[in-house]
Amino acid sequence: MFRNYFKIAFRTLQENLIFSCINVIGLSLGMAAFILIIQYISYERSINAFHTHLNEIQRALFESKDGRVYDYSPPVLAPAVKQAIGEVQDYCRIADGIANGIVTNKAGDQSSFKETRVAYVDGSFFQLFSFPIHQGSDIGLKEPNTTAISLSTAKKYFGDEVAIGKLLTINNEFGENNYNVVAVFEDFPETSDLKYDILLSLQTLANPANLHGSDWANIEGTSSYLTTYFQLLPSADKSLLERKINEQRNKMQPEEESLLVLQPLRDVHLAPALDDRLLHTGNLGFIYLLSGVAALILIIAWLNFINLSTAGALKRAKEVGLRKMAGARRSQLIIQFLGESFLLNIIGVFLAMMMINLFQPVFNEIIGKNLNLSILRHSTTWAWGLLLLVVGTILSGAYTAFALSSFNPAHTLKGAYSKSTSGLLLRKVLVVFQFSISIILIAATLVLYRQLTFMQNQNLGMNINQLLVINGSKVGLDSTYKYRKESFKNKLSQASFVEGYCGSASVPTDGYNYSTSGITQINPQPGDEKSSYSIAYVDNRFFSTYEITFAAGNDFTENDCSRSGQQIDKVIINERASAQLGFTTPQEAVGKKMKWNEQLMEIQGVVNDYHHLSLKQTIDPIVFVPQLSSNYFTLKVRTENMQENIAYLKNVYQQFFPGNPFEYFFVDENYKKQYSAEEQYGQFFTLASTLAIFIACLGLFGLATFTVEQRTKEIGIRKVLGANTAQVVLLISRDFLLLVAIAAALAIPVAWISMDSWIQQFPYRTEISVFTFTFAGGLALFIAFFTISAKSIQAASSNPVNSLRNE
Repeated sequence: MFRNYFKIAFRTLQENLIFSCINVIGLSLGMAAFILIIQYISYERSINAFHTHLNEIQRALFESKDGRVYDYSPPVLAPAVKQAIGEVQDYCRIADGIANGIVTNKAGDQSSFKETRVAYVDGSFFQLFSFPIHQGSDIGLKEPNTTAISLSTAKKYFGDEVAIGKLLTINNEFGENNYNVVAVFEDFPETSDLKYDILLSLQTLANPANLHGSDWANIEGTSSYLTTYFQLLPSADKSLLERKINEQRNKMQPEEESLLVLQPLRDVHLAPALDDRLLHTGNLGFIYLLSGVAALILIIAWLNFINLSTAGALKRAKEVGLRKMAGARRSQLIIQFLGESFLLNIIGVFLAMMMINLFQPVFNEIIGKNLNLSILRHSTTWAWGLLLLVVGTILSGAYTAFALSSFNPAHTLKGAYSKSTSGLLLRKVLVVFQFSISIILIAATLVLYRQLTFMQNQNLGMNINQLLVINGSKVGLDSTYKYRKESFKNKLSQASFVEGYCGSASVPTDGYNYSTSGITQINPQPGDEKSSYSIAYVDNRFFSTYEITFAAGNDFTENDCSRSGQQIDKVIINERASAQLGFTTPQEAVGKKMKWNEQLMEIQGVVNDYHHLSLKQTIDPIVFVPQLSSNYFTLKVRTENMQENIAYLKNVYQQFFPGNPFEYFFVDENYKKQYSAEEQYGQFFTLASTLAIFIACLGLFGLATFTVEQRTKEIGIRKVLGANTAQVVLLISRDFLLLVAIAAALAIPVAWISMDSWIQQFPYRTEISVFTFTFAGGLALFIAFFTISAKSIQAASSNPVNSLRNE
């Protein structure tokens, strides 16, 4: 019996080849898009999930009174907490900020590399986190001047030699130190937020000899970039423990007003809810958005299937009647039609797998990950996705099966269903729903790209074109460094293609040196002491090189910047800082004093506000400190012969700073990178809206084909009576276009409200135009008309004799 069902199903699909192909293509496109997006969601959900102690590890965060949350903590906190509180089983401190930019080389070798995935860690690192050790033992990390390296790093430095027991010479801001390799670990997986190639013993920083005699607990860089993870006992109460730790912290730092908050390791990447205020490395909102888009595309494909199946059911009315008259029970008909639906869906799944293999590289390029179907096994997300696929397939097939099996045999044999409008209202509703989704996605894509273009083309308050930044030296910071640096600058000034240059400790797009709330007016008002200011160290050429203009006052002089070791008493601020300090105009601020901790400083000038960071953030109050800094050299260069000029700069750089890798970037390119997330969203929405409108138009083409078949004789009669091609096209198209117009009327308000809410997150944003949404609706109408016209023109061009000869 089931063999006969299969034969009938296969023959039916062959007889209705156009409908079958449209159904299969629509289903396979929807499934392929859904599975690709589920891959990415599964990847995001699997981040950090592999750790054995996942449910016991908590990250220490600190929330200030003004609502800011940060993840750095003083080095002395973790040992004191573990000693005082029994629920804390262990801890691990990670300091990666001060390790970034380290240049390492094999001991005794002249070759050097710059490593950026480096961190100082406690010896308990491998006990807390589940990263397998390939060779050696992590016990050695408890000792100073020891290191654990990844397999790929060991291969890079030592080749096929055994790395254990070898030395790496590492140069950083603490000088040059030799580290003994005590362990080689397997490369950290992509599904980890922690990604390091070199782990240095944190105990190294406790040795004053490595810190030029300084106390590591008070080093600004260490305390600013040290993150603490606690491993709690399984029975520990997190809320109670937070209170105990804060009480312990208040005993150690009674002046500290921020509160410690424990964040589960499982929530470090994705928040447990959209309103979670803590720090996260992933974007839960984007995951929800992708989930919704994936589900909508799949729903559009299923709606297409239902729409075409119910329309095609009218052509099979007599078949149903004959089967019922021959004794077929309704349950048998339901099984047969369900089998046909499943056959179509199975074919769709196989075709979807082929599409996934075809489009996987393009998808991976968009998301910047190397994913494949194997990622699904690392998360339970695939199970929910599979459940949705199965349930949707059953429901879409069941509706068609029950609709077909419900026909009255007496009516069907009389031909009552051949011109029936049964299911017409449902088909109209489904078309409206499909195109509403498509129009919303098109409108969202247009608004997103409009905002992205606005941010990329906005006046930044400075000129970043033709600016090339060279990273400063990290090796060889001896007594001759100052003279070599000045000689390097002089050499730059002699290059014909260099129009200007400056030195600074930070550059636009790359953050500031640090932030402080220790700056106030001389007589601060209540609450003023809590205001934060960003600090940037610059030389006397910085503002002219970046073409940042002054609102009032003067630039630094070379003498201001060269007062090394002397007390700095002059600063420049921006307009935002001037207003925050209580000055009504920039001119009023010039010559006045401000208080920085206990020191008074004169405001020498006020520069016009400019966007030091991206337009996704408000302009910070900035205080510029004069210094002949060397973290970055910014050059204003001519664009001709760029590769030759860069080769020249590399040669000069290596003459003055041997042992340092030559690294550079262009400021305008760095600015564009800040909007990579928005560009990714734009690409996703472009693909999603294109796919949604294409699948919807597939269904529209199928319905137009069905309509033409139903009205073939009517079209023939109209042509005999003198109707031209345009009139026939309009006759067939107008009902469908009316549905698309209704969809536009419903979708535009929803899209407007949604995108207006989304765009409010940007402090600097474009105006949402009515034209954007009307264009989205108009585009959908045009595409729909083009789709329908293809079939309508074919019908209008046919010979009426062929359709009327049987009358």
